Amino acid sequence: MEHSESAADAWIAPHFDELAVLDLSAARVTAVDRGRYLVRSGSAEVPAELTGKLLHLAESSVDLPCVGDWVGVRYRDGGTQASIHTVLPRRSFLRRKTAGRDIGFQMIAANIDSAFIVMSCHFDFSIPRLERYLVMVHDGHIEPVVLLTKTDLVSPQALETLIGQIRQVGVAAQIVCVSSVSGEGVEQVRSLMAAGKTYCLLGSSGVGKTTLINRLLGDGHLETGEVSHTGEGRHTTTRRHLIALAHGALLIDMPGMRELGLLGAGEGIEDTFADIRRWAGQCRFPDCTHDSEPGCAVRAAIQRGDITEAHWRNYLKLRKESEFHDLSLAERRDKDRAFGRFMHSYRKQKGRPGRG
Repeated sequence: MEHSESAADAWIAPHFDELAVLDLSAARVTAVDRGRYLVRSGSAEVPAELTGKLLHLAESSVDLPCVGDWVGVRYRDGGTQASIHTVLPRRSFLRRKTAGRDIGFQMIAANIDSAFIVMSCHFDFSIPRLERYLVMVHDGHIEPVVLLTKTDLVSPQALETLIGQIRQVGVAAQIVCVSSVSGEGVEQVRSLMAAGKTYCLLGSSGVGKTTLINRLLGDGHLETGEVSHTGEGRHTTTRRHLIALAHGALLIDMPGMRELGLLGAGEGIEDTFADIRRWAGQCRFPDCTHDSEPGCAVRAAIQRGDITEAHWRNYLKLRKESEFHDLSLAERRDKDRAFGRFMHSYRKQKGRPGRG
């Protein structure tokens, strides 16, 4: 793993020399589970913990390691344990808004070359959900590939209709159709995974991610649950884990995510909805709101059917959501800074000698 990753991730090589000066070794985070870590260098995977200094210097959880991160470690106990001292710069990332009402980022994985967005042709197929995943992937500078699974549950004509719906909203990413029953499409997925590169599977629970990984591994390594009456498989993936495949590619399996809140994803939204951006560039007025202005190319495209109304509404929804959370985060940071200034002034006043 060490040599193949170093070849693929030449961008990170200069940092290895910096670690050597500090008497640290480079390792890759392969799993994170409630504050516990696994790291791997070469073929050895060992448990690791964060140093107190790293925890102290981290301004938020974003600064802490996630699956796929390169980190600087120091081994101990004969190489059976490791301490994580630093997190190396990330080339790409997957992140989302923290679940619930909290406003902040949650890192999902890092240093990914390509993301396979997995959707079932049966119960799970959803264009708005696909667009949301694409925003997340584009935001993190990762190349997307769309995988349509459980193709055996639909007719060839229905499958072509689903592919047409994806193309209709301007998705140019490669689409691969996979059947877990016949194995059709699995070799095509494998051929897209180059040795030393890192990939991930994104999708709802039960769309066939674990079954696909089992076929890629070839040994039934991961467990899957029974399929429910809705056609939804109940798999047992409960944590993100970086897996090394036999031909040298690396794959991150991760549980289905119920919440995919967007924060700071303006660039990802514009890249995902590039067709709308192109039409907007043809509007008569540069500040067109695409509402009732004359010469609006976007409204004209919707009326002609070049842009579907649902595609347009989802664009507005995702942009509004991201902007709302961005504003909430900015307001929170302003409050934190104001409180910090208040506390600094209070301590300064308290430390002055009294008058008398």
